[in-house]
Amino acid sequence: MSNELSCKGSPTSSASVRASLVTDESHFSLASLNSSVSQDEFFRCRDHSDVVLKRMQDYLQSEKLCDVVLIAGVDGRRIPAHRLVLSASSAYFSAMFTGQLRESQQEEITLQEVSGDALNSLIQYCYTGAIEIREDTVETLLATACLLQLSTIVGACCNFLARQLHPSNCLGFSLFAEQQGCTALLKLATAYTCQHFQQVWKNQEFFMLDAAQLANLLRSDDLNVPNEQEVFHALMAWIQYDAEGRKRHIPELLALIKLPLLQPSFIVDHVEALCGGANECQQLVMEAFKWHLIPGRRSLISTSRTRPRKSTMGRLLAVGGMDGHKGAISIESYDPRLDKWTLLKNMPTRRLQFGVAVLEDKLIIVGGRDGLKTLNTVDSFDLNTMCWSTLVPPMGTPRHGLGVAFLEGPLYAVGGHDGWSYLNTVERWDPSARTWSYVAPMSAMRSTAGVAVLGGRLYVIGGRDGSVCHRTVECYDPHTNKWTLRAPMNQRRGCVGVGVLNGFLYALGGHDCPPSNPAVCRTDTVERYDPTTDTWTLIASLSVGRDAIGVSVLGDWLVALGGYDGIQYLKIVEQYDAETNEWTPIAPVNYSRAGACVVAIPNSFSNPASTTGGVALPSTSAANPSSPSNAIAASSSSSAVNVPVANNSTTV
Repeated sequence: MSNELSCKGSPTSSASVRASLVTDESHFSLASLNSSVSQDEFFRCRDHSDVVLKRMQDYLQSEKLCDVVLIAGVDGRRIPAHRLVLSASSAYFSAMFTGQLRESQQEEITLQEVSGDALNSLIQYCYTGAIEIREDTVETLLATACLLQLSTIVGACCNFLARQLHPSNCLGFSLFAEQQGCTALLKLATAYTCQHFQQVWKNQEFFMLDAAQLANLLRSDDLNVPNEQEVFHALMAWIQYDAEGRKRHIPELLALIKLPLLQPSFIVDHVEALCGGANECQQLVMEAFKWHLIPGRRSLISTSRTRPRKSTMGRLLAVGGMDGHKGAISIESYDPRLDKWTLLKNMPTRRLQFGVAVLEDKLIIVGGRDGLKTLNTVDSFDLNTMCWSTLVPPMGTPRHGLGVAFLEGPLYAVGGHDGWSYLNTVERWDPSARTWSYVAPMSAMRSTAGVAVLGGRLYVIGGRDGSVCHRTVECYDPHTNKWTLRAPMNQRRGCVGVGVLNGFLYALGGHDCPPSNPAVCRTDTVERYDPTTDTWTLIASLSVGRDAIGVSVLGDWLVALGGYDGIQYLKIVEQYDAETNEWTPIAPVNYSRAGACVVAIPNSFSNPASTTGGVALPSTSAANPSSPSNAIAASSSSSAVNVPVANNSTTV
């Protein structure tokens, strides 16, 4: 057993105690101290390091035992010090004094481009562990600390400067941090610049950037702007600050503006005037017009300029779903720039296997089941006021496991199950007449099918009836009121997730057995449909095999959310990049969900958080001009789960 003692007495009294143990007057001999009844002790003086450092500091102040003199190159100030202390505190001095450098033998060493005050403060820190950081000295101190490789001081100075960041100085901080190699400060200042770009470009520092520095800034997809027009206006302001000297940089800088995402009228009114006769600029304008005029070929002409910045993509909403209990009622909102999900609102009533669509500023929730019965009701959520209403009349047929989509104005509710049987019927709601009517039925009964709009047609993909899962695909033409079969998928998919990206249909995951078969095989495969060739092609697979995946498009990515893998409800979210044919994870949802309806909404809605307590959507951005329609839908057919839920009702 060992004891730890504190060194509180003076050295003299300690020596007296030790001496008393070995005097002739003592009742104990040395032999008795080593007897079996004695105990060893482990002694540690808690104040040892402080006492030693204080003694070294005293030696420094009195210039005793100093073995080196440092000379500041800026002002010639001479600072004596101890090599041992400097080497123990600084990697720079350690390499200098313990290696084969010539400075290891020199008694005086000059440090070029170093200020005497900063050097003295840092030498004092090596002895005391304390230093004062002030606004008027922090930059010099940081530069010197970087040279001397005093990482703790570098971190302290970076934290100090980070608290001083402002739209008027963040660009200067970024340039300074880059020059000094301070990656932490550079990261903080760059993030601040992107976050506050709308204020940054109106300050003097912005206009003092050279062309290369401005290009590096405009290249970032992290700029927090409501739309691409804001970035164009910033470029115009920079050019006009010195029009004669900067006009030669217009082609290279205009190439960093995402012109295809600007409205054609804006391009005509503002961009063409900037181009003059430059051929490079005219080609950029032509590229933008092609993007708008030939949407069917966007997959062939996509570039970095057609990929929106994160802040202009809008947001995703994940609505409801199954969560292993009675079903989720929460709506989560995803901010792609922050890569973060937050709670937006709760649904007024519990629904499962419903459909969701977005029309202008309304979130429309259609059908589903409440655990007791299948519903034909429709709820409407105003994204501006954050209020629920039932302004839309009920459908003619109760439906759960249905798919919904807007096509050329009307909203279609496709297939599903009415609580008794599988359906092949389709209803259409006319927002102008505010009535539901039936259109031509599908050739097959389908529940949990994927529903999507592509090329002015309504596609229904996969799904299941009472006996099998389908691999067939049907296409509806609203002008002829007819369904036609298209090429079938490579495999059967019930509870399939479906999305549309750059002119292609995507079918994600799903299972291949009816609910009566316990050996359900959930797949991780993904297929892509090309309408021009009427063919399906397998692409990169998901990370986990699952069904009931929520699917939506955000910017240039296809997003797959949640699902059920046969064991648990999932939080995982993945995004697909068509250029690289890769799935990559993004932030998971806060609540496990299978069968969530996922829709993308623009950043064009007001901020009601102060009155509702919800998470607000920014009110600064218009809808993505590259979007083909202002109506978006998520079919709950891609969101039905082939497992029983907690209320013991049966999923069909």
